[in-house]
Amino acid sequence: MRAMVLQGALNKFLKLESSAGLLVMGAAALALLVSNSPLGAIYDDFWRTRVGFVFADFQLVKPLLMWVNDGLMAVFFLLVGLEIKREFLTGELASLQQRILPFAGAVGGIVLPALVYSYWTGADPIALRGWAIPAATDIAFSLAVLALFAARVPLALKVLLTAIAVIDDLAAIVIIALFYTEDLSARMLAVAAIVVLVMLILNRASVMRPGAYLLLGVVLWVSVLKSGVHATLAGVITAFALPLRPDKGSAPAPASLIEDLLHPWVAYGVLPLFALANAGLDLGALQSAELPAGVATGAATGLVVGKSLGIFLALIIVNALMPVTKRSAIPVLQLLALSAVAGIGFTMSLFIASLAFETAPAQYFEAAKAGVLAGSLLAGALGALLLHWALPRR
Repeated sequence: MRAMVLQGALNKFLKLESSAGLLVMGAAALALLVSNSPLGAIYDDFWRTRVGFVFADFQLVKPLLMWVNDGLMAVFFLLVGLEIKREFLTGELASLQQRILPFAGAVGGIVLPALVYSYWTGADPIALRGWAIPAATDIAFSLAVLALFAARVPLALKVLLTAIAVIDDLAAIVIIALFYTEDLSARMLAVAAIVVLVMLILNRASVMRPGAYLLLGVVLWVSVLKSGVHATLAGVITAFALPLRPDKGSAPAPASLIEDLLHPWVAYGVLPLFALANAGLDLGALQSAELPAGVATGAATGLVVGKSLGIFLALIIVNALMPVTKRSAIPVLQLLALSAVAGIGFTMSLFIASLAFETAPAQYFEAAKAGVLAGSLLAGALGALLLHWALPRR
């Protein structure tokens, strides 16, 4: 019975992520179209519009683009945190045996693309800050590519890709916390620590009211934002504090309740809006501008070559050394196709690029966007071609 429930939840998740990926593709295409039309200047000015509020000595005024990247993406990371927690406690990563293969794939898919990017940008210390750009997988885009082949895709392949992407997201969270945090405020960090402590007390006391955690999550978001740590981490911390297992009675646990509530809003609202706000790229200006050497090339080759080969080689090596899971029976060509599809970075890659080059000259982020868009497109096309060859005909 439990297996049937988990299977139904997984199918629902895969279907939602796949359709969301197609919507994000459309939003990104629209952003590119508008940026290269007579409306390009209006597009740029709109996302630079500053909005917020001031209360006594406290103010929170940011451009619309930052409200999307710091605010709405915190909601996205709240969902990511809930998915990671569920997978590690009750899902496809609940046991050590289940974690070995996707963990190895995720590590290979982080290390090799970072090395490839660093090879192209090693002479430029500013460009080198973007080393983590090609180390991210966009699960919505990747599952959307798998969805193009419908029933031909084995469930084991979808599960393995999802597991790799979940661990990949966890690694991205750690990278953001360790490498893209600066100018810390001790006072605001202390406030954030107190809020986290209260959350943990509520969890230990089995408080099952989601609103209590979400209210504290908002306070945590503001304090983290003001502390110098990236505000999206507040979403992850809130997710980890939410109880996953229900208390006495049949009511769903707060973590499950909020995940089910947020998933369609994030899939059909937050992610397309992020793509619309961040994927705009003036191709004409890009050609005439002096771009930093290696950023676009490093991001694109890191995704297409580094990410794909890193995941594939790691999976092959682990399968050869210790065939520990049933997924080891996946044919080699299908593993190669999966690895290529995982090279679609888009959302997370753009997000990390925005952090890496937040204080750098604008051309660094523009070059990174060009590389991410080109690399994700090539990885998706290569993955689709390999899937066409590798999957059984039905």
